[in-house]
Amino acid sequence: MLQRITIRNLALIKDLEIEFVPYLNVFSGETGAGKSIIVDSLMLLVGGRYDKSLLKFGEDSGFVEGVFDFKNSEPLTDAGIDCEDGIFIVTRKFYRDGKNDIRVNGKQMTTAMLRELMQNFVDIYGQNEYQSLLKVSEQRKIFDFFVFKHDELLKTQRELYDQYKAVLAEMRSLGDEQARAKRIDILNYQIDEIKACDVKEGEEQALIDRRHVLLSSERIKNALAECIERLDGDGGANGGVSDSIHALSGISSFGERYDALNERLRSVSIELDDILECVRDEFDGIDGSERELDEVNNRLDKIRALKSKYGSYEAMRKFLADAAIELDRAIHGAEMYDALCKKEHDLKTRLYTNSVKLSEKRHDGAELIKKKILTELADLGMANSQFEVMFKDAPTEDNFTDKVTAVGFDEFEFYLSPNIGQPLLPLAKIISGGEMSRFMLAIKLITGDMTDIGTMIFDEIDTGISGAIGLCVAKKLAQLSRGHQVLCVTHLPQIAAMADGQYFIEKIQVDGDTSTRVRALDRSGMIGEISRLSGTKGVSLSSDKNATELKDWSDRFKSELKKG
Repeated sequence: MLQRITIRNLALIKDLEIEFVPYLNVFSGETGAGKSIIVDSLMLLVGGRYDKSLLKFGEDSGFVEGVFDFKNSEPLTDAGIDCEDGIFIVTRKFYRDGKNDIRVNGKQMTTAMLRELMQNFVDIYGQNEYQSLLKVSEQRKIFDFFVFKHDELLKTQRELYDQYKAVLAEMRSLGDEQARAKRIDILNYQIDEIKACDVKEGEEQALIDRRHVLLSSERIKNALAECIERLDGDGGANGGVSDSIHALSGISSFGERYDALNERLRSVSIELDDILECVRDEFDGIDGSERELDEVNNRLDKIRALKSKYGSYEAMRKFLADAAIELDRAIHGAEMYDALCKKEHDLKTRLYTNSVKLSEKRHDGAELIKKKILTELADLGMANSQFEVMFKDAPTEDNFTDKVTAVGFDEFEFYLSPNIGQPLLPLAKIISGGEMSRFMLAIKLITGDMTDIGTMIFDEIDTGISGAIGLCVAKKLAQLSRGHQVLCVTHLPQIAAMADGQYFIEKIQVDGDTSTRVRALDRSGMIGEISRLSGTKGVSLSSDKNATELKDWSDRFKSELKKG
C-alpha cells in the first residue's frame, strides 16, 4: 500500500505531504481546486509520462515521492532493488528542461522500468483506463486473467506456439532443392577461398612490419655499417676499450679500486664484442630484394581482400565454422526437411489440441464471469443488464493455423445490453459514461481478489451516477478496500461518507500566489464535507444532521464488512 506521498512544485502545489490509511481514502473539493493534480502525482509515481508544463510556474525543479510497503518483494528483487524492511521509496525529480530523474530505493530507473515495476503494486483507473476497456484486446486480457490465473494451459500454448513458429522458420531457411544447390556452390567457394589463403593469426601485422623493413633496407644497412665502423674500425670503441684495459692492468697492483675499474672495462669489452657480432649478423642478413617486397605486397593484398569479405581473422574463423555447419545442412537438406515436416505435423496436432482445451476453458469461464458480472451490475443498479462473452466460430484442425496465436485461436468480445429492450452489442457501441464506471468497478470487484495489487486508485469512478446508484458504488468501494487500499476522487456525498480517510482539496492565495492545499479531515470535517457535497449545506438546517446520519450508517456498514 501507499503510506505517504510528498509533492513539491507540481502545478499549483508548492509543498505537500499526505499520509494514507490502509482502506478507503477519498479526495474531494470544489471544481478546479486541483484534484487532477493529485492524480497526476500518483501517475508519476507509477511511470506516467512527465510533461514540463506540470512544473510549478517560476520554479526550476520539483519532485514527487511515494513511500510504499509491500507483501510481495519478488518484483523488487527481480529489478535488482535492495529492500529488506518491507518498505520501498519511489522518488521522481523533474526539471524545467523536461528531464526527470527516477529512483527506487536509490536505484536509478527509466520511465519504462518504473512502469513495469509499479504495475505489480498499483493500479490506476481513470478515463483512459475506462476507454481501454472498450478495446477488444483489453477485454481479452482481463478475461484470460480471470480464466487462467492459476492454470498452465496458457504457458503450454506459448511454448508450443514458439516451437511451431521456430520449426516453420527453419523449414523456410532450408529452401527448396534448387535454392539449396545454389547455396552449396556459394558455400563451397567461400570455404575453399578461406582455406586456400590459410591466414595465420597475427600474419598481417608481421607482413606490414617486414614490408617496412624492406622499404627501408638501404637506410638500415648504412646505419649498421656505420655502427660496425664506429665499434671495430681504426680508432673505434672496441680498440679504445682494449687499450684502456691494457693501461689499467699496469696499475692494478697499486690498489683494489684500480683492479675493480679494470674488471668493469673487461665486462664492457665482452658486451661490445657481443653487440658487434649481433650487428654484423643483422648487416649480413639484410636483403632488400624487389622480389621479396613484391611477395609481401601480394600476400597483404590477398589477406586484405579476404578481410573485406569476411572480416578480421577471428571473424574468418567463425565464418568458416558457421559455413561448414550450413553446408552440412544444405547437403542433407532433403532429409532435414522431411524430419522437420514430421516435427511440424506433431507440433501442429499438439497446438490444436491445446487450443481446443483453451477454448473449452474459456467457454466455461464465460458462463462464470457472466454470472459474476451480472450479480455485481445488479448491486450497482443495473439489474436489467444482459452480458455475454461472444465468441466467433472456432476453426477446424484443417484451417486453424492462420488464426492460432500464442494464446489460442479464440476470437471473442464483451457484449452488453444495459437496459430492457436493447439488443446485446459490443461494449464500445452501447455503454454510457455512468454505465462504464460501474462496469469497470464490477470487473475490479471480480478480479481484485485474484491479484496481489496493494493499491487501487479510481478517478472519475462516479461519472454519470448519483443518488441510490452512488450509494451502491460507495458500498462496493468499501468492500474492495477491505482487500486492497483504495484511493478515490469523488464528488458524491455517498462515497465521501464511506471514507476511512478523507482529504479536502482547496485553492488558497498566499502572498499573491495561488496554490493547492490538501487537508486531512477529522470526523467533524468529514461531516461538513458530506454536507457540502450533498448541496444542502447553508440551505437546509438539517444538512449536517443528514450528513451525520449518512456517516454513521456508512461506519456501521464497514464494521459489518470487517466482521465478515
